[in-house]
Formats: sequence, C-alpha cells, structure tokens
Amino acid sequence: MTGPAHHGDGGGQLPPSRRAVLRGAAAVTLATAVTTAAGAATASAAGAAAPPAAVDHPGAQWLPADPACYRAARRPDSGPVGYVVIHVTQATFDDAVAVFRDPGRKTSAHYLVRSADGRIGQCVREKDIAWHTGRPDYDDRSIGITHEGWVDSDAWFTEEMYAASAALTADVCARHAIPLSRTHILGHHEVPGVTHTDPGANWDWDRYLELVRKASATR
Repeated sequence: MTGPAHHGDGGGQLPPSRRAVLRGAAAVTLATAVTTAAGAATASAAGAAAPPAAVDHPGAQWLPADPACYRAARRPDSGPVGYVVIHVTQATFDDAVAVFRDPGRKTSAHYLVRSADGRIGQCVREKDIAWHTGRPDYDDRSIGITHEGWVDSDAWFTEEMYAASAALTADVCARHAIPLSRTHILGHHEVPGVTHTDPGANWDWDRYLELVRKASATR
C-alpha cells in the first residue's frame, strides 16, 4: 500500500500479536459462514441466485476497493502487464481492506493475502490499474499483491500465505505472459524512485520463487 499505513516504511500502528489476529480471523471466518448461509437461504426463498464473484483468480473473494482508489482501464488492450509487485501491508488484513475502501486514501492493490490461512481478497480487477507502487508508470504495467503483516517480523509470513500467494503469482504470470524471474516479480522496494522497504529482509525470495515455479509447473 502506498500511504501512511502501508508498505514497510516502519511507521503506522504497532502490530498486534499473531495469536490475537488468528483468533480474530477465526471469528471472522465463522461470522462470514453464518452470514453467507443466511444470505443463501434468503436468496433461495426468493427464488433468486446470487451473482457470481467478479474475480480473476479462482477462489479469491471480491473485496472491492473504492473507485477513487484505482483507475479503470482495459488491460491488456490498453497496455501490457509486465510485472508483479510484492508488498506487505504494515496493517492487518481487515485494516488494509478498510484503507482500500477509503476514497481519501487514493491507494489500493489488486490482491490482498491473509497471514493466518492464505485467504485471498481481490480488491481491483486485473484489467484496471491499482495505485500501489507510487510510480504511475509502474502501476500502469503491474499487478500489485500485498500481504498481511509487518516487515520486521517473519512470523506473519506463514506457509499458508506463501503457498497461496505463490499460486496467485503463477496464475497472474500465466495470464499475462510474465516471466517467472526476479526481474519481473519485484519487491516494492525495487521499484525505482520509491522509498518503501517492503516486503523487507524477512521475506524469503528464494523460497517464494521456488513455490511460484512449482505452482506454475502444475497448472
């Protein structure tokens, strides 16, 4: 995320304990299941089917950013996508969603990955341009994937998060013919001219790229 609460600049709120976040994630999951079941029953009773989720990655949940936080486009017709940019939120999953839904923040990412279970939220369609790097020329040509957590603690980068994110990146690269290399799968800190440090020294790039390539090979 570009903005005060986002992307590894070391500022913003203090991180909660992972145990507290895991408990919260479980509660949210249970509440979501109950709400979904109730909604499905209501729709069934009314004889109406819920519309399909507007996602590009199978299994992602549509958590739309405010239209003021990204630019509508028609990629790849309006321009090619050549990069995936990896971010860390410096915030919890739910707080990051709230930032993307705040029209005053003017920031977003295409995808958000939760620490506890690798849940993926899609916040901006891949055809549209999320504002995530701080560089409009890179935003125009990239997909932004941000991960719940803080750059100074590797405890947030769970097996579930790495696996889900790697499968997502492999899927994005296949759709846009992006090479599976470190010159095309970048950390936010590698975007020229930006001051952010995420995903930080605790992000295991060797492990991540290996998982991306394995996920690509099994597609």
